[in-house]
Amino acid sequence: MTAQTSTTDKRIGLFATCLVNTMRPRVGFAALKLLEDAGYDVAVPADQTCCGQPNYNSGDRESTRSFARGFIRQFADYDYVVVPSGSCAAMVKVHYPKLFEDDEPEKTAINAIAERTYELVSFLTDVAGIDRVENAHATSVTYHDACSGLRELKIKQQPRTLLGSVDGLELKEMEDSDVCCGFGGLFCVKYPDVSGEMVRKKSEEVAKTGAEAVVTGDVGCLLNIEGALARRGDPTRAYHVAEVLAGFDKEDAS
Repeated sequence: MTAQTSTTDKRIGLFATCLVNTMRPRVGFAALKLLEDAGYDVAVPADQTCCGQPNYNSGDRESTRSFARGFIRQFADYDYVVVPSGSCAAMVKVHYPKLFEDDEPEKTAINAIAERTYELVSFLTDVAGIDRVENAHATSVTYHDACSGLRELKIKQQPRTLLGSVDGLELKEMEDSDVCCGFGGLFCVKYPDVSGEMVRKKSEEVAKTGAEAVVTGDVGCLLNIEGALARRGDPTRAYHVAEVLAGFDKEDAS
């Protein structure tokens, strides 16, 4: 990687997220590699739990406040908190501060931790000043813009910049790359028929590109699209952007 500034004196707390931990742990290891390659001291607090997003989306604010208090305890001592998920990063950065009133004791701490929490590729490009990764892979990918990262954190060009630096990789843009895949956390549970139709259309757009793999920044979207592709018998692989940038996707191609 090439960076614009020295970053070795900063400590990062990596918030792995529930879906990464339970469904795609390789994403966490890929994120760890990328951050360490960028010169950071990275720790993964062992007592981390859910960010509380499912509770928040269900209207259960009190339980979400408990998760937020736990997040403060787990990550208060780090210079940055980095998350390989736009939706979980947005939960901390955008929604946590709304959970507490100005006169509550947690307000200052939650605002401070929200300020220093970043989604992974946004951190690498916007904070660490990374403009390329030292990786080569002759493959083609198409990128799906996950909703929370795009709309709440303004993540659009950052993953494309880093993917474009992978030697031999071709990025094939799909039509409507910024249209929701239908996952939406609890949305796919509450409205399965609507969600199913949305991901069916998304899988069609993926297939039209002819790319060997679809890449995104949220594991929820990844699993949703991967499932739709499998149901249609499409061999297109699905990866988190961290897996591709760290070269972990090449394990499947070998």
